[in-house]
Amino acid sequence: MAVLALKDPVVGAAVVHGLTTQEATERLQRFGPNVLPQPKPPLILSIFLHQFRSPLIYILLIAAAVSLVVSEPEDAVFIGIVLLVNGVIGSVQEYSAGRAAMALRNLEQPRATVIRDGQTREIESRLLVPDDIVLLEAGGRVPADLMLIEANDLLCDESLLTGESLPVRKSVEHPSTDTAGSKAARAFAGTLIIRGRATGVVVATGLATEIGAIAAEIGKASVSQPPLMIRLSRFSTVIAWTVGAASLVLIGFGLLRGLPWNDLFLMSVGLAVSAIPEGLPIAISIALAISMRRMAKHNVIVRRMPAVESLGSCTMIATDKTGTLTLNELTVTDIRLPDGTDLLLDAHANLDACEIRGSQMDPEEARARAERLLRAASLPNEGSLINDQAGWAGIGDTVDVALLAAAHKGGLTHDKVRKAYPLLSRIPYEPDLKFAASFHQAGEGVGIFVKGAAETLIDMADRMDVAGHAVLIDRGRLLAQKEEMAARGLRVLAFAEGEIRSDGEQNFGRHHLVDLVFLGFAGMQDPVRPEVPRAIRDAWAAGVEVAMLTGDDPRTAEAIARQAGLEFGTDQVTTGDAVRQAEAAGENQLDELTRRTRIYARVAPAQKLSIVLSMARNGHFVAVTGDGVNDAPALKHAHVGVAMGRKGTEVAKESADIVVTDDNFASIVSGIREGRTAYSNIRKVILMLAATGAAEMLLFLLAIPLGLPMPLLPVQLLWLNLVTNGIQDVALAGEKPEGDELSRPPRRPKEPIFDRLMIRRIIQSMLVIGVGGFVLFYWLLAQGYELSQARNLLLLLFVMFENAQTLACRSERQSIFRMSVLGNPALIGCVVVAQAVHIAAMYVPWLRDTLELAPISLLEWACMLLAASSLIIVSELDKAFAQKPFATRQSA
Repeated sequence: MAVLALKDPVVGAAVVHGLTTQEATERLQRFGPNVLPQPKPPLILSIFLHQFRSPLIYILLIAAAVSLVVSEPEDAVFIGIVLLVNGVIGSVQEYSAGRAAMALRNLEQPRATVIRDGQTREIESRLLVPDDIVLLEAGGRVPADLMLIEANDLLCDESLLTGESLPVRKSVEHPSTDTAGSKAARAFAGTLIIRGRATGVVVATGLATEIGAIAAEIGKASVSQPPLMIRLSRFSTVIAWTVGAASLVLIGFGLLRGLPWNDLFLMSVGLAVSAIPEGLPIAISIALAISMRRMAKHNVIVRRMPAVESLGSCTMIATDKTGTLTLNELTVTDIRLPDGTDLLLDAHANLDACEIRGSQMDPEEARARAERLLRAASLPNEGSLINDQAGWAGIGDTVDVALLAAAHKGGLTHDKVRKAYPLLSRIPYEPDLKFAASFHQAGEGVGIFVKGAAETLIDMADRMDVAGHAVLIDRGRLLAQKEEMAARGLRVLAFAEGEIRSDGEQNFGRHHLVDLVFLGFAGMQDPVRPEVPRAIRDAWAAGVEVAMLTGDDPRTAEAIARQAGLEFGTDQVTTGDAVRQAEAAGENQLDELTRRTRIYARVAPAQKLSIVLSMARNGHFVAVTGDGVNDAPALKHAHVGVAMGRKGTEVAKESADIVVTDDNFASIVSGIREGRTAYSNIRKVILMLAATGAAEMLLFLLAIPLGLPMPLLPVQLLWLNLVTNGIQDVALAGEKPEGDELSRPPRRPKEPIFDRLMIRRIIQSMLVIGVGGFVLFYWLLAQGYELSQARNLLLLLFVMFENAQTLACRSERQSIFRMSVLGNPALIGCVVVAQAVHIAAMYVPWLRDTLELAPISLLEWACMLLAASSLIIVSELDKAFAQKPFATRQSA
């Protein structure tokens, strides 16, 4: 990576010979390869150790250590097994996600044409070094930052850097006037050559390029945390404080009762094991992994697992325009004939399936009406269209390609038209001329065909075409038509034709461009993707706001936004200049601006990041979409970055959390649905684990102060969590969408996991399970049961309670009796397996002795099942009560 300032013009022998191979090798060793640094994949060991960075895990590790100190190795072994299983599963999931991210890289090395040792040769772009002489031509990408030393009609598409969809004209400037080289005299790495040819000298490679500067910015640590991580961090803190407080209460009561320290340690271990949902990391990983697979079916590839839920949590989508809402292809969408007839052209990628449509006329009539104009668009044209296995593609200036595509839709293929009208001479387009013209053999005469700026061609014509007849031109009327089209955000081009006698003259020129017939206008734009309006409506229905950020002109931005279905007022449109002024005035002023603005035009790349951070300060969880290098910083630092997979740059993909492989905005809405499903399933798992853990804690807090022995041994508590939670929570994490995910409002950004509904359900379950278990334990001891027998039946009851709790948690709103059993057959199977495994443990000698279990009678099992079913009854009553006010509100 290097940067070089030119001292003198590089001409003559330097251009002819370029660097020698030895010089290039030495510079490559000095400056390094012309690539952006790739992040090293983490080692599997570091991924494994990362799984243990959680307050919940820390407490379990302390519990295991205490067990070893008090000579209870069985507890320590069981805790160790659970932690090991958690670590292995989490590591596999994270490693797989990393491998999927690596697969997104483009393995094809870009190449560059250079002059070395006096010969033109093609090399890998990564081997370029400062002072290399590079040759550029239309259709290729600039391999490094170049100072142009020769340029012939060079146009570059710099939208991936600037967001501006219009190509930029490049020219050579004398270094003595600007040694650093103005932007007009420089070609930047990664930009696309639209038209022309050029020669340039490499002045920057790698991180020293414009793209490299952006890469350095995105290399910084993200300032945003995924919403799930924020909520889980709060959840972990609540659990840690609760367990700590309960432990102190137990120790206090134990000291008052005169219990030995050994027993107090055991009770602390039992409380920690019962209260801490050690199966939560596994269940979260499974829920996110399942949603990742479901998202992949909707062309949404998740590169970082927490981004699954982040997308579902977003309350604002800040979307780029070019290539995201639009096709990123300049396309002729409207034709206006001088008599006021409007014709519309389909904006599909498959040109053969497109047609021209007009009001109250069939497609054939519409084609006939547009034929003269389209012929004038096709002939003074230096572009070309090709159709291969990848589909239609254009070579040359984007305007020329768009006009050829329009002519093709009208049945006028370029080859056919050129054969019918052999070219005699051409006047190329120049910005100063504002037109291009060509002269063709047309029967016995010479046909003149002109395209260019409306005002210029209107002045050249004295007649206009009305229904096939040339009538006196009405310049005021034509100018009004042009202004009306421009007001709709269209880029307007005009066309005219004429004819002169063929008298052997070969000196065709501008003096012949008089007394022409004006044929009409073509309106061009980067059209909105057909699926975008519906997707934006779905997003609004889901309570997700959409803001558009673009480098284009405000008038164009407003027109595209309306076509995309965005709803906004005039006071909700702003420009980069206004953003810059607000930034200068301070964060509060910028936050006030972004609070109301929904359309941002003429926005610079650095401003996108400022806008996204401001949206976050305003309380939004922000999802940013984009495909260009200029989008990368915002993609990196948003709550969730969504890159386009087809036309997105590698820098954008590497910066994003999610890649949409079909560049379809609608896929993002499908991803939001799956993200909300993932979070809903995580809530179900947390509800199940927290409720059962709280119930076990309540059991201890009731038994110890009232003078009863420890209800369950630490090893029994760990077995209970392993055989029920460890099996059932994984299946519960795989529940399918309930169907109303996009009809619910988004969660408030500051909404905790423990909202009112979850707290109420936890308290209900805690009372039913904890109090029910305590009553059973107390009654059994009062009836003369031995302590081991009472614990045996109590443990069975808790297994059944947790089976019932799992079924009750399948939905927070719907009755389990209205949900299909086959909707989650894995869950039903896990409930049966959990029950079977526990019963089997009563008969396996080493497990029976370790857990202090014993076989039970069928009558005892039936009684425990009847008692456990009370939990489902309470849950169903609560759901029915909660739904009544909701139904009343809906009917009202």
